[in-house]
Amino acid sequence: MRVVIADLKGRGGFVNKDTVVGGYGSRFRGFSWTTRWIERARKLYQNVPSIHAGYLAAIFAQAGHQVRITRDSVLEGDLALVLSSLVDYRHEVEWAEEARQRFRMRVGFFGAPATHMPELLEGHADFIIKGEPEYAALRMAAGEIPKGFVDSPAIPDLDTLPFPAWHLFHRKTVRHAVGRSLEPVHAAFPILSSRSCPEFCTYCPHRITAPYRSRSPESVVAEIEDICARYGRAYLVFRDPLFTQERSRNTAIAEGIIRKNLPVRFECETRLDDLDKELIDLLYRAGLRTITFGVESVDPATLKRVGRRPIPPAHQREIVGHCRSKGISTEGFYVFGFLTDTPNSIRATIDYSIDLGTTLALFKMLTPYPGTPLYKQMKPLITETDPEKFDGYSPTFRHPDMSHEELLYVLAHAYSRFYLRPSWGLNYLGFTGAHSNLLQRLEAYTHRRHSENETAFFSSRVSKTEQQCFEQSRDTAHGIFQVR
Repeated sequence: MRVVIADLKGRGGFVNKDTVVGGYGSRFRGFSWTTRWIERARKLYQNVPSIHAGYLAAIFAQAGHQVRITRDSVLEGDLALVLSSLVDYRHEVEWAEEARQRFRMRVGFFGAPATHMPELLEGHADFIIKGEPEYAALRMAAGEIPKGFVDSPAIPDLDTLPFPAWHLFHRKTVRHAVGRSLEPVHAAFPILSSRSCPEFCTYCPHRITAPYRSRSPESVVAEIEDICARYGRAYLVFRDPLFTQERSRNTAIAEGIIRKNLPVRFECETRLDDLDKELIDLLYRAGLRTITFGVESVDPATLKRVGRRPIPPAHQREIVGHCRSKGISTEGFYVFGFLTDTPNSIRATIDYSIDLGTTLALFKMLTPYPGTPLYKQMKPLITETDPEKFDGYSPTFRHPDMSHEELLYVLAHAYSRFYLRPSWGLNYLGFTGAHSNLLQRLEAYTHRRHSENETAFFSSRVSKTEQQCFEQSRDTAHGIFQVR
């Protein structure tokens, strides 16, 4: 059987699919000078193939089928599986419809939208896989003909899955940054050592499709060994939401890499309270060069309301500082638009992101994703009707204290404040402490200009509101006078 796996490149802005926000994907479109610059940088430095597409390719190839991967072109085959996302679903539907019409092939969707929002895809495919796709793929590879909704339960033992078949993918378009280096690597591979998430954050879709499971250290190290045997020195992007959740397993993976002397560098995402200096030192010896982690908000009460366990700021600073001393890059994630957020609380979070001193920062908009507890809670407040706007950066609901325009402003303002600082540029390039007196004056000037811009924006908003209230009062009074 000829199998086509469509891991389509997103249209419009920088699009991330696959495991990003639980598989719904994100779209980053520049909407200010700073964010347009960041969009270009992310397009250049963050390009790796879909991990689930890699697994599906391996399953069908292992069963003796001919497998072809496409990022754009509609290829002829007997069966096609299309990775679905929320932010690019119209593009994916167009591809599926053209494949069915041109080649009369059976086409199906897999991914988070296929599982939780199949109504977007119904009528555009012959089948829709609901759940993690590997179990359904194993049945299809064995000869089962899929149709309608295909249930695909989570596979309990992840060690039974074949390693992703990266040799079937086009490697020329793969690029990824390594720490602070300005030269991207092409031998970059996503890897999953565990799936789902054991935490209970109400806004996060990582845990809504399947329960948390992890692979054995032996299986993970064997996959890394296989990658190195095929491609030599490699860069690994661990896509686990919490890579260091199980310390003993994590330690065994690092020790296995060191023991086998595997030539890899890697990055991971985790919680900072799952890290200490001893574990960081071990991971660094194994090749760790970047850690990403969620801070979300500086306000512990806000975090508790959405089911996230706060991490003491002192511990966060200690871990980030230790990473800096080792040459490990760090990136903090922040979310604006919690229902208790105000301009002051968001300003405090931006201040904290700068004070924490991470290499990079990612600021996003609170998004109520279907299937999450937050979505059920906020459904009466949701105003956005276009599913593709649930991209992680667009306001999609009515906030009790801030307008959409204000939310977009503070998001752009956060990127400007964090990245348009002289100290950030010098630190990123490794010139820590250079020209300290001049740097302090430039830093103070930059901060003052940012503050003036913010004050001017919100003052104008107050003036507009007062003007609108005055006009409404005047119109009301005029109406009453006319009635009398």
